Amino acid sequence: MEKITINNDRQSLNNVEIGENVRIFNFVNAYGCSIDDNSKVGAFVEIQKGASIGKNCKISSHTFICEGVHIADNVFIGHGVMFTNDLFPRATNADGSQQTEADWKLVETYIQKGASIGSNATILCGITIGENAMIGAGAVVTKDVPANTIVAGNPARHFKNI
Repeated sequence: MEKITINNDRQSLNNVEIGENVRIFNFVNAYGCSIDDNSKVGAFVEIQKGASIGKNCKISSHTFICEGVHIADNVFIGHGVMFTNDLFPRATNADGSQQTEADWKLVETYIQKGASIGSNATILCGITIGENAMIGAGAVVTKDVPANTIVAGNPARHFKNI
């Protein structure tokens, strides 16, 4: 599988701010976001405007990082992780007209330094996952996760401290 390797100074490329030594694999859809130094983005990932990825992160394939998701340094994101950014998503307004950006409220999510999120986890918006926390594969995270803890399940529950 081919990859795009970017080994130049910080730049803005197609409205994406790319750090040094960033590796981006095929079929990534990224726009209006930032990816910091030494991070790796796997194939079939979407990173929307206003999202940010810190240094030394690994974003595995088939992951969706929507607007308002902020990922700090040294974070691992497993395959197929889904983030949300709207607590009450709708396609249309009460009058039947299609919703636009003005019709909903962006709710931001923060993944702190060193956290790991297992494959196929779903992260609801408006939460913070603390430093070095671990999210089990397939978990549905509905509330904040304290630093140095492991959560798993649906909904995600405290499993143990690290």
